[in-house]
This record gives sequence, C-alpha cells and structure tokens, in this order.
Amino acid sequence: MRMKQLLTTFVVGASAALAFGTAAAADMTGAGATFPYPIYAKWAEQYKAATGNGLNYQSVGSGAGVKQIKAKTVDFGATDSPLKGEELDAEGLTQFPAIMGGVVTVVNVDGLTPGQLKLTGPVIADIYLGKITQWNDAAITALNPGVKLPAAEITVVHRADGSGTSFLFTDYLSKTSPEFKTKIGAGTAVKWVTGVGGKGNEGVAANVQRIKGAIGYVEWAFAKKNKLQHTQLKNKDGNFVQPDDDNFKAAAANAEWTKTPGFGVVLTDQAGKASWPITGVSFILMHKTQADAAKGKEVVKFFDWAFKNGGAAAAELDYVPLPPSVVKLVQDSWKANLKDASGKAVY
Repeated sequence: MRMKQLLTTFVVGASAALAFGTAAAADMTGAGATFPYPIYAKWAEQYKAATGNGLNYQSVGSGAGVKQIKAKTVDFGATDSPLKGEELDAEGLTQFPAIMGGVVTVVNVDGLTPGQLKLTGPVIADIYLGKITQWNDAAITALNPGVKLPAAEITVVHRADGSGTSFLFTDYLSKTSPEFKTKIGAGTAVKWVTGVGGKGNEGVAANVQRIKGAIGYVEWAFAKKNKLQHTQLKNKDGNFVQPDDDNFKAAAANAEWTKTPGFGVVLTDQAGKASWPITGVSFILMHKTQADAAKGKEVVKFFDWAFKNGGAAAAELDYVPLPPSVVKLVQDSWKANLKDASGKAVY
C-alpha cells in the first residue's frame, strides 16, 4: 500500500494496526506512538521487501505503548515522552531514540493558506485555556497584520488518549506560559479545560478537518500529507519559523544525548534562530533481558537497517534521521544492555 493511501486511510479512522505481509512467527510486534507512524510504516514496507521479515505495529499512542511493553505483550514499545532513568530501571527496560520530527499547530479557518497564520506559545496557551475564543481576538490579529480573520468561534481539539504528541505540545506551552503550566501542565495525558478529543494524530487531524474554526496539534507528516492549514510559530529567539527538517535539525543541534538516562532529551523551546519550537524525539522501549532472543535480534536488526538505509524515506516524510554520532551511541547501548536469558548480547 502506498504511503499516501496509508495516511489517508488512517486519518479517516480505519484500523490503527499496521501489518506488512502475513503475521508469521518471526514477525516483530510493536505498539505506541502515533507521531512516528508514517516513517515506521515506510520503513516496514521497505524492510519487508529487503528481508522478507514483517512488522506489526499498532499506532495506539505513547501511553498505551508503554503499558504494552511493560506487560510484555509486544516486542517493543514506542513513546514520544521519554521514560526517566528510575522508571526504566524499575521495569528492566532500555530506551533509545529512533527518529526526530516536529509537532505543528493546525487550524481550519476560511481564507487562510497553509503556513500563513502566525501564532506564539502564550497565545496558543490562552486558546487552550479557554481565554481566547474568537479568531479575530486582538491577541491573534496583532500577530497577523493584513490578514483578514473571521469573527468565528475557536473550537479546541486535543488528544483523547495518552500521547507523546500531547507531551511535546503541553511541555512547549508550559515553558512559554506560566499560567498553562500551573493550570494544565505537561504530560502525556492532562486535564483539558475546554475542547473536543480525538484519538491519535489521525483523530485530531480528522476533527480539525471536520470542524470549521478548529485548532489542533499533530505530527508534521500528518499535516503535510493531508494538506492541513499549519501555522508559523515564534521560537525562543523571537523569530517566526515554518516547520521543516532544517528547523527540526536546528532544534536538535545542541542536544546532550549522553547526559540524560535513556537518551531522554526533550527538544521543545530550544534556542537558535531557526529552531522549530515543538521538535521531538520518538523513542523505542525494549526489555533488557529478551525472553525471545530471536525476536529481540530482529527488532534490533530492523532499527539498525533503518538507521543505515532509511534516511531518504525519513527526509521524504519530513522527519530527521539521527546523526551518525547518535546512531553509534545507540548501537553501543544495544551491545551493553540487550541480553538473552543466558546473558549473551543480542546485538
């Protein structure tokens, strides 16, 4: 199935499970974040063609992915909200980054073109706090001189499930709005004060497409492939920027991977004149002791293959591949942390 068809099917609410080929005994199983779904789908398609081995990945949200890997019902979990070192240790898990990308705000406002509207963290926070309720509010029009904005009600759309995309979005708003931090805060699942929920990036995108006057937040590939009206954002250096892979790379330029347990860096609101302010990393979770060593080896082989061969597909879908230096750190972590039941290294 072609990627555009996959994304379109996904957005209109079809099955959240991704499977390539029949589910043979050697096929890997994974579950979690919807943020990296488009690139995992593409990689799985290419890996199946190259090796004959399949991936069954359920795009069910970061929270569900963490639960499933802890319960040992999948070979790997995927989360955009990194687990802290103490939780990884308590659960016997190892964590490594797989891909980087961006979260964008998207709107459904008549007369606007994608990338035209300018917003800031504090203004978005006030919208999600229910303080700004009309598109022609003075706080929005002041950022957009010459843009005709309607006297239309704003409908807030947010995630209804535990979500790493929500973590990145709320972490950014918490860093730019003290009131948002106090009243809602950052997390994979928060208590929203207004709006309607959607399950997965696809559910939020579908609601924004359906509701006139809506605003939501999704992973950039979903916005771009489905031609949603994304917005510019003002970054920490005071520049309005568009989402693209160069600006995602700029946000990741100073990431200190080795100083955080489990590579758990958070790239929101990073300094830099070109930095996209809601840049994120998607992580993979695996048990350090692999009860099924063959499956564990296959998962590692899949991501090793993706790191070496998947860069073009990642760029095509507006993700940012890990820098070679970080790939080397990940490979070293596999050697050190992933063992079979007898203590032999999986990688």
